[in-house]
Amino acid sequence: MDKTFTELELTKYSKKDIVQLFLKQQAILEKQSTQLEEMNKNITLLIEANKIGKQKRFGRSSEKMVYDEQMELCFNEAEVTAAGKLIEEPEFDEVCPKPYKRKKAKGKRNEDLKDLPVSIIEHTLNDDELRSIFGDTWKRLPDEVYKRLQFHPATFEVEEHHVAVYAGKDNQTIVKANRPVDLLRNSIVTPTLAAGILNGKYINALPLYRLEQEFARNDIHISRQVMANWTIQCAERYLSLLYDRMHQELYQCSVSQADETPVLVSKDGRSAGSKSYMWVYRTGKMYEAPPIILYDYQKTRKADHPREFLKGYKGIIVTDGYEVYHKLEKEEPDIKIAGCWSHARRRFADVVKTMDKETAKDTLAYAALKQIALIYKTDNDLLGLSPQERVVRRKLLVRPEVEAFFAWVKEHRSDVPSQSETGKGFTYCLNQEKYLRTFLENGYVPLDNNVTEGAIRGFCIGKNNWHLIDTVQGAQASAIIYSIAETAKANNLKPYHYFKYLLQQLPQHMDDKDTSFIDKLLPWSEDLPEECRKATQN
Repeated sequence: MDKTFTELELTKYSKKDIVQLFLKQQAILEKQSTQLEEMNKNITLLIEANKIGKQKRFGRSSEKMVYDEQMELCFNEAEVTAAGKLIEEPEFDEVCPKPYKRKKAKGKRNEDLKDLPVSIIEHTLNDDELRSIFGDTWKRLPDEVYKRLQFHPATFEVEEHHVAVYAGKDNQTIVKANRPVDLLRNSIVTPTLAAGILNGKYINALPLYRLEQEFARNDIHISRQVMANWTIQCAERYLSLLYDRMHQELYQCSVSQADETPVLVSKDGRSAGSKSYMWVYRTGKMYEAPPIILYDYQKTRKADHPREFLKGYKGIIVTDGYEVYHKLEKEEPDIKIAGCWSHARRRFADVVKTMDKETAKDTLAYAALKQIALIYKTDNDLLGLSPQERVVRRKLLVRPEVEAFFAWVKEHRSDVPSQSETGKGFTYCLNQEKYLRTFLENGYVPLDNNVTEGAIRGFCIGKNNWHLIDTVQGAQASAIIYSIAETAKANNLKPYHYFKYLLQQLPQHMDDKDTSFIDKLLPWSEDLPEECRKATQN
């Protein structure tokens, strides 16, 4: 009832009527107030979502609680570093550090690590010059030695093989000299060329069309189609043997980590734009074994894929909150899932990054980040302990902080709208509470899954350059090659030299019935040549 009454008009109504009028007006005002409050909430959520969207697009990507850092916008590295700044020239040993001396077991080969090749250039005075200075007597002191670093761009060399052919006096018996096994039959590709292509595409994230252009600038004309064919054949014929062996080794690790990322494959039998996925599995970050990183291409994100890849696996798997992994834990009694605290803090970090330091301090998101940061700090202080000691200290020191955090979340859950980023963060933490507590029971389990996201980063960088994979066969080959490339990097190998060595050795064993030779080719094998190893550790 929206009518406005004068004082005289009100005197005509009874007390009961006036009470009814008042109650109706009050109901209307309450309804309008509720609607206004709801509108304000929706506006607040929209403003928050807009700020977070802008921050993700234009802001800093780091989730660390750092506010006082000075941000510098760089358009051209050379111009910025030269603009009125004094740049200290690096020492030669900083550019080319001395080799790291690996400790070898007693009885093993005791060769020194090979350094970069050195070309000695002599600068001397001839006898006439010396006589003009010293007369007939002089002696040579130790040389003054200084170093400069030369760079030689990619060079190409043709191998022309001459196979000797012999015949008897009767010309009936003809014998040819032994020839090395070809990498690919009737192909000009060599292990060094194939390794260069693999290193360019899978390590440096260069699409094949760019490699094609770079080769052409050196008067070498190899089409991207030919390079793709070489890549797929090398992966399927040779590198897949190593991949399968590393898959077996992964099963020996009682703590593993998993993640997945979408990828487009243009010719996979589905409509254009259909998402495929690269799943990534790796040994646990804190596990005492050489790291193994394995990619697995699949058309979908269904639970069937990790179920098949991890068939028969026994242990703990660190993942994000994707329900597929939780389903796997319910189906497989020997598998336990551990949650990721980095994902637990992500929504709170998104909120805080949209605010200035002082404003952020008054928010529940900031308070949540502080508590999670304390959990991280306490746990990081235990990194130097053995896994057995670490789990004891976790129960003593970290568990109370975890308990306090979840109690605090439950207390403040209703203080923010459930659809706000902070509310979603609270909901995520409570839904994942069981999995976020798993690390407290095992000293090998890390707090988060960041190391797996790091392992998948190389693929994501490449994906941004080439956008999609052409065929399923190419996607499967890429999974094999990325696995070997990332595992090689994680084991401090030089990817190019390692690929070259593999493609030199594997073709020689294709007829072997005993596959134990593969063990000597694994990225952590002591039998690898020193040229495959980095001189310095990561």
